[in-house]
Amino acid sequence: MKEKIIKIIKAILRVYLKLLKSNSIIKHFFASSIIVFIIFYFAFISVKIYTKHNRYIEVPILSGLNIEDANKILKKKKLKFEVLDSSKYFSEIPVNSILSQIPDAGEFVKKNRKIYLNVNPSDYQKVSIPNIIQITKRNAESILNALGFEVSGFQYVDNIGKNMVLEVLYNGEKMNIGDAIARGSKLELILGNGKK
Repeated sequence: MKEKIIKIIKAILRVYLKLLKSNSIIKHFFASSIIVFIIFYFAFISVKIYTKHNRYIEVPILSGLNIEDANKILKKKKLKFEVLDSSKYFSEIPVNSILSQIPDAGEFVKKNRKIYLNVNPSDYQKVSIPNIIQITKRNAESILNALGFEVSGFQYVDNIGKNMVLEVLYNGEKMNIGDAIARGSKLELILGNGKK
């Protein structure tokens, strides 16, 4: 392709030089117009080639994938990524999973474009379960919410202490005082129903 362009330019220069040797003003104007047109044409084509005009890549769906899998997919599509935010933690979603992306899946971008990712962090701060056993439901909820936990439900069992916390469950498993789990985790409280 480059060789053909060079041959065309050489041929045009030869014609232009012949026209310059003549004394006619019309021939000079005509030759100059052709040269200017050719220069603009090649500049336009060069810019299109350089900017990869009309060559777009569809952004893949990355939500839910882990960082390693997303990186492989983006490399195949010749796209890059950058983790934009990993400050929000969701206990029900695996760590290092992509929560959202910018630009969205299905949009079209050019090669080497950065895709910005929000990721569920792996090193999110863990918090110890406080001693809330034999504390009222209301006080226990306040303490857990202040520490960043979410109380997702209650179970009542026969116990004389009505609305007193007897156990703390995380994912259905009993937690001990001092056990460390991620901030934002959902906890369930086992409470007494006031019956013997």
